Order: sequence, then C-alpha cells, then structure tokens
Amino acid sequence: MSETGTENTTPRVIAVNLSAAKGVPKRPIASGEFIADYGLKGDAHAGKWHRQVSLLGQESIDWMSALGVQGLTPGRFAENITTENIELYRLHIGDRLSIGEVLLEITQIGKECHQGCAIFQQVGSCVMPTEGVFARVLHGGVIGPGEAIRIESNNASPGGSVTDHS
Repeated sequence: MSETGTENTTPRVIAVNLSAAKGVPKRPIASGEFIADYGLKGDAHAGKWHRQVSLLGQESIDWMSALGVQGLTPGRFAENITTENIELYRLHIGDRLSIGEVLLEITQIGKECHQGCAIFQQVGSCVMPTEGVFARVLHGGVIGPGEAIRIESNNASPGGSVTDHS
C-alpha cells in the first residue's frame, strides 16, 4: 500500500537481470543498456534473433514460491526484466512495451523448459512454458528498477507461442 492508502497497480519493472553465460541464473543489476536489434548489453542471450530480451512477472515467481520452490529471486528463471502488475502472458505477438526510452516488441509467449529444469523436477511445474515472454528491442536505451511499463497493443488475435500445441 502507498502512503495514500491505495495500492499502486501501475505496471513496472522490479529488476533488470543479466548473466554473461548461458545456463546460469541471471543476477540483478542497477540498470541495463538495451541495444536496438540486439538486447541487453553484456547478456549471454542477446543477439540478432527473436528472443533478445526475456520478461517474467513477479506474480509468476510468487506462484512458484507458493508451490514450494525456495530461493526464487529476480533472474532465477533467466529473465532479463522482472515485472509486476502486468499479466505478460496475456499479451499478443506484436504488442509493444514502452519502458522509459526503450521500446520492445513481443515475439514469443512461453518456451519449453530446458533439459533437467531443476524447478520442474522439484515441483512438477514451471512458469516459463506458459508465462515467460520474449521480445526484440525496437528502440534502445537504459532501463532500471521502478520504471513504468506502457502497453501498446497491436489489436491482433492472441499470439500463441513456439510451444503452443493447440
């Protein structure tokens, strides 16, 4: 609750996370430089492909914690941007997120867990196949914790994902 007694429901960034190597949890950083058509500077997953940036909501992390997974912190699911107050998995392919001067375009919703996903092995479930979101950077800039997120819908039908088998 805020000082005025109302809860802040503005979509915002909780953490920016980076790892220099693939296959390891990312660690929160003070702020990150996002480069157009590349991703987060210094991150192992950045590059000229459709999954330049990954996003996951704190609400999804909290849900996994409630299932008994301990030690979950921002970056544990290898997301570059941890958010709150936005249901990322309800976005559509082509929707855009404006965060400060950075503009992201959603390119994928969900991804298969990697072989040996410790979280899936522990509780039989993982949020990444349904709630992890990927984007490419259309306009670069710096993002830090606390920044507001504005959704720019493309008014398209739901996007599905690479792992959607329906």
